[in-house]
Amino acid sequence: MASHSLGVLGSPCSPHKSTNGASSCGVASWSLYPPAWKERQSIITNAPYKSVSISSTKKTTRIVIYARKQGGGLNVMISGAPASGKGTQCEMIKDKYNLVHISAGDLLRAEVAADTDYGKRAKEFMNQGKLVPDDVVVSMVKQRLQLPDVCEAGWLLDGYPRSLSQAQALEALKIRPQLFILLEVPEDVLIERVVGRRLDPVTGKIYHLKYFPPEDPEVAARLIQRSDDTEKKRLRTYHENLASVLSVYESCIKTVDGNRPKSEVFGDISSFLDDHIKAATKVSKPKQDSWRGMPTKLNSIPHSREIREYFYTEVCEGVRNAVEDGLHKLKVEITIPELNPEMDVYRAGTLLELVRELAFTFANDGKRVKVCVQGPMGEGIFRGMPLQLSGSRRMLEVMDWGDYGAKGTFVNIGAIAASDVFETDDMFILMAPQNAVGNCIIEDLQAMVQAAGDRPVILVNPQLKDVPGAGGVMQVIGREQRMEFSDSFFVCYSFRLLYRAGTFYPIMGALRMKYPGPYEVHKRIDTGYSSETYIQEATFAGRPTPTELQDVFAGRSKEASKTKSIWSFFGI
Repeated sequence: MASHSLGVLGSPCSPHKSTNGASSCGVASWSLYPPAWKERQSIITNAPYKSVSISSTKKTTRIVIYARKQGGGLNVMISGAPASGKGTQCEMIKDKYNLVHISAGDLLRAEVAADTDYGKRAKEFMNQGKLVPDDVVVSMVKQRLQLPDVCEAGWLLDGYPRSLSQAQALEALKIRPQLFILLEVPEDVLIERVVGRRLDPVTGKIYHLKYFPPEDPEVAARLIQRSDDTEKKRLRTYHENLASVLSVYESCIKTVDGNRPKSEVFGDISSFLDDHIKAATKVSKPKQDSWRGMPTKLNSIPHSREIREYFYTEVCEGVRNAVEDGLHKLKVEITIPELNPEMDVYRAGTLLELVRELAFTFANDGKRVKVCVQGPMGEGIFRGMPLQLSGSRRMLEVMDWGDYGAKGTFVNIGAIAASDVFETDDMFILMAPQNAVGNCIIEDLQAMVQAAGDRPVILVNPQLKDVPGAGGVMQVIGREQRMEFSDSFFVCYSFRLLYRAGTFYPIMGALRMKYPGPYEVHKRIDTGYSSETYIQEATFAGRPTPTELQDVFAGRSKEASKTKSIWSFFGI
């Protein structure tokens, strides 16, 4: 993650190169005191953003496969033209990866045979010679994918989607690819294969007289052959729909030559799937391995690249951990000097970079992320927005989002409003939402959170305390409800430097928390000329109070804490 360019308009920032862990130190030095607790493991995958040219011609037919690491196993979708070898590859993929093979056609026939509600609806259309509506088939597929065996082992979805509307329906259900494989088969080869194809009317299974004959004589005796007109129509329909289906998944496609022996074809497919699995698991290590201790020289402004990268990685790991645990109302609080609006060294670019890294963290997993910035609030002479956010929407639009098409596909820019919550959005990152004089952002936040439902909403450095109205008077009506809403967001990452009360110098220590760990109190120690280190002194299950922090630095136990210290920490 920290390998990206850190300038707002800097060199290309490639989301697919995102990695887990802090970058190697250069200018900054590090104190190597490991945390007192062991952080849990998580999987960070590389983003499949590589551009691929997609074309559909009458001379070439393609099979589409997508793979996704989800739940207990690999999820794969395979789709292809008639006689393209899809069934053979399905069997080989299923056997090697122990996936649950799911065919939309088989599901349909099973539902009809079992006389279920879905089956009854489907049978009505089938009896009339009509196609079964997408909503019926999509519902059956969704229901099957939710069963325990699929959740545990992973699935192989065979022959679906076949049209743009079906692909969009899967998108709406968050069933989407991280990896596509296109298997190219020349048209003349397909026609040759079609001539020998036979259908078992009982099971719906497809055989080939030369390449895949049935072993059971009884099955062989009942095989039928579709007419040439029917086969040609199916090929034509496939070609007509292919480009529109691929347009939904074009950001992550691989190509395999399907006009070879089946073992060679499967070898390439298997290689792509194995590479995907390795990429998803190779960094699945305890995060304490990548935690390099507290960075020093935090009072040196501007911060070095290493310091910024350290905090970008810290924040992204904490948020990821919380999202993976099902939390969806999250808050990040980080007030290093460059991100502290109360200090004159505040740098808007650092906030933009942090938000970009956070967006890439989830876009890399195929999530569609909406980055939101509040617009002007109020009416007439009271219309305006916080100075800290002035121009930030425009900067987000023009900053470097990499060369792989992330912006506009997996990352979009929006406003803090319920009207900017779309069905295609998977999560929302809100950049420093805050109240302004005479205006309150909380009502817009409440409406947006309600519209988002159980999708994650992440506030980065919110400032939601009440501010005076135009007459200098605090708004009292509804304050309790506003503060209750503000406090309902779960803090998944917190970092704050500790100073003596009323000052920003010297740094006395730091308070750090990265979910799911505790709050850690680190004490800054001078170790010589221009040299310092941080030592972890205590941990707390919840945010420590100013008195508890004073006790830590004074060396007092909780039982001995009876008197107040003559000094206190700033901003706690």
